[in-house]
Order: sequence, then structure tokens, then C-alpha cells
Amino acid sequence: MNKQLIQWYPGHIAKAEKQLKEHLNKVDLVFEVRDARIPLATSHPYLQKWLRGKKQILVINRKDMINIYAHQAWDKKLRADGKVPWWCDAKAGTGIHQLKQAAIRAGQELNQRRLNRGMKNRAIRVLTLGFPNVGKSALINRLVKKKVVSSSRKAGVTRSLRWVRLGQDLDLLDAPGVLPPRLEDQNAALKLAICDDIGQAAYDTEQVAIKFLSLLEKLEENKGAGIQSTCIQNRYGIYLNKSIKDKSSWLLSAAERHTSGDTLRMSQRLLDDFRKNLLGNISLELP
Repeated sequence: MNKQLIQWYPGHIAKAEKQLKEHLNKVDLVFEVRDARIPLATSHPYLQKWLRGKKQILVINRKDMINIYAHQAWDKKLRADGKVPWWCDAKAGTGIHQLKQAAIRAGQELNQRRLNRGMKNRAIRVLTLGFPNVGKSALINRLVKKKVVSSSRKAGVTRSLRWVRLGQDLDLLDAPGVLPPRLEDQNAALKLAICDDIGQAAYDTEQVAIKFLSLLEKLEENKGAGIQSTCIQNRYGIYLNKSIKDKSSWLLSAAERHTSGDTLRMSQRLLDDFRKNLLGNISLELP
């Protein structure tokens, strides 16, 4: 199978990046939203350059999709690096109240500085920033307690910037997911594809499914990854032979059993099952 690079930079993302840069001067605070399954791969390489010292809150979404060992390991690592992570599950609402209070406290500190400079208090402007499909819009809907922006577990749903008022304290700016123009780290790009944090047009589904199987094998020995040795066999009834390097044979066997020999459909099913937690709470990155 030929190696295919994973790259995705559609027109709406290029446009959104330009608009973001225009809005950054109006923003007081930034929610940087990452995917708990891949907190490194969903860390934007240009973020600090764009923020230019603005106050930020690190939000790790989808905490429900990893196990407690990975959660604790990442929390410890991030805090050791001087970052305070706010863990949440925007879909269920877990951790949202604490995040809102953290944003309000940050806003009060910023407004105090405004008062010290002789300026009036105002609602703090918060930008939600992150890769596609990490849960930014779902997070805003939870904070506001109603559906005010479109939200879907699919990359590329939000295509334009929109301000949303949260009480008298915060104004939230929902922005499209922003990727670098070129994904230099293809290992990270693969994880984005596996987690559906990049548009499907960016990758070959069968290639990604095969590499996902190899990645599961590689991570299985690490307790924090949360991979059960029999998760694939239990789900599909076919043993994943570790001695066989090329996992395309497993995909073919699974396709013959479940999708009438259609390997593309089987690849999609495998990835969708992972994305729905049907293979267990699996972390693809560990500190």
C-alpha cells in the first residue's frame, strides 16, 4: 500500500484563520480546546505566536473517552509544564460549571486591571480556539445552556465566526477549527484522522484503519492507554495476529465476515467504533 500524506487545509479554514487574526485584538481570554485522546496532536503549533501573551485557559475535552490512568498522567504532566488543565466532557456537561467559574474569575482579574487604568468594566471576550471537531461548539452550547451554535462530531461543521453572550460576564466567540497550512508531523496527523479531528477528504480511510490497528498493538503494553488485549477479537470475532506486521490481512478477513468483503466499509466501521468508545476508553497519546 502506497504511503499517502495526510493534509487538509480547505478554503473555509484559510478564511477563518484570517478572520481570527483580525479578531484577536478584540479578545481578552482564550479557551484552547484539545482532545483528551490526543492532547499533543491537538496542540496548535502557532497558538502562542497568535496569542502574543493573552491570558488563556487550557480545556481538555472528551475526558469521558480516556481512562483514569491517562487522565492522571496527563494532568500531572501538564501541571509540571506550568499549565493548568480544565477537564470536561462537553457532550454530557461534566466539568462545564468549573470551567465557567474559572473564566469568570479570569475575567474579574482582567476587569480589575481595566479599573486600575481608569477604564470601565465590560463583558470579557473569550475566543474558543482549537483543531476541528475537538468540541468547541458543544462547549459553548453547554456554557450557555442551550443550542446557540451548530455542533456535530464531524470536522468542518463550524465555518464562520460568531459571538455568543453568556450572561453579563462573558462574550464567547465560536470559531471554526484551525489547522496549520501543512501538517509536518504525520504521526500526529494520523491520530487526528483516527479521532475524526480532521476532514475525511484528508486521508485514505483504509490506510488509516490499518495504521490504527498497528498503533493499538504498539500501545497495548501501556496501562494508561486503556487497551484491552481482546477488544478487537471480542468486537469482530477475528484475532489480531501480532506476528503479522501487515494488518491489511485482518481488515480483509473482517470485511469478509462483516461487510460482504468491502474493506472500505469495514475500515469506516472500525474507526467509527473507536470514535464511539465501542472498543473501550483508549488514549492514543501518553506523556
